[in-house]
Amino acid sequence: MFLDNLSADVICGAMGRQNWVARWTEIGDAQCLLADLNIKKGAFDEATEAWLCALTAFEVARRMVDEEDPKRGDISAKVETNIQKFRLSLRHKIERVKISCSDQAEFLAYYLPAGNSELCAPAVICISSEEETGATLLGRLLPAVIGRGMSLLIISHDDISSSSGSQVLLSCCLDYLSLRRDGNAGRIGVYGEGLSAALATDFAASDSRVGAVVCDGGLWSLTRLLASVGWMTRGAVDEDVVSELRLRLVRQLRCPALVVAGGRGIVSVSEAIKLQADCLMASIDMELAIPQMARTPAGEIENFVSFDDRIFGWLKHKLT
Repeated sequence: MFLDNLSADVICGAMGRQNWVARWTEIGDAQCLLADLNIKKGAFDEATEAWLCALTAFEVARRMVDEEDPKRGDISAKVETNIQKFRLSLRHKIERVKISCSDQAEFLAYYLPAGNSELCAPAVICISSEEETGATLLGRLLPAVIGRGMSLLIISHDDISSSSGSQVLLSCCLDYLSLRRDGNAGRIGVYGEGLSAALATDFAASDSRVGAVVCDGGLWSLTRLLASVGWMTRGAVDEDVVSELRLRLVRQLRCPALVVAGGRGIVSVSEAIKLQADCLMASIDMELAIPQMARTPAGEIENFVSFDDRIFGWLKHKLT
């Protein structure tokens, strides 16, 4: 409700922003204390609810604080601390797993089991944005996926992008999920945030095992391609040619795609709408998701709660 009703009246200048950051941080701290009390009483369900509320409150505060503000790091530290408590104290375990590849490259990831007895639950490889750690992404997604009957493998953008073989590393992630006792090779999706959306597109185009992908639909690559062509030809590219290039890139995907535009996406809404129209004409299974944004004196703030629900509702539908 708070995110839906953000406006200039809610956040008035820097002081108003700082007050709301402090308020939501206090809400998160209070929910953490409530979770600790419920754990001591053996009330695990109530503790889970309190921890999920705390993580959401911290994410609201993190999005409202300035990027250069030291409080941003403090809030991220609170998220990581509470994820560790969540891991160790509740029945719903979060595993810290090592992903290894044949070339001896390896990195750590978070694995969230589906949380039920179903051995063939769908799973999603989630890649953080270039500005987030895996723990930060996990903290935000936990409230959106608990109870959905889905497993998550959370990996950091830095762990993937720092290697020239990002597609190989993502294939190793898919191998890991496929070989788990609770895995199902036919029901694995990929979700990329920020620049990781382009990595998700490339991976879904290269590996036919991907069952659904939340990505940029190839628009990041198209933007770079058009920039190069424009520089070489010193002129604009014909729209019919651009449309054909869009379709050529998106046709490489071998699974349903949800393209995120605006907000946390790396592509413009106008380009994504053009892509959606092209895909509709070509009968390509591509949908478009645009987050609800609140414009305030502090800048645009995204309603990540409803948007994450939209994304994982789509993934559950496509992978079931």
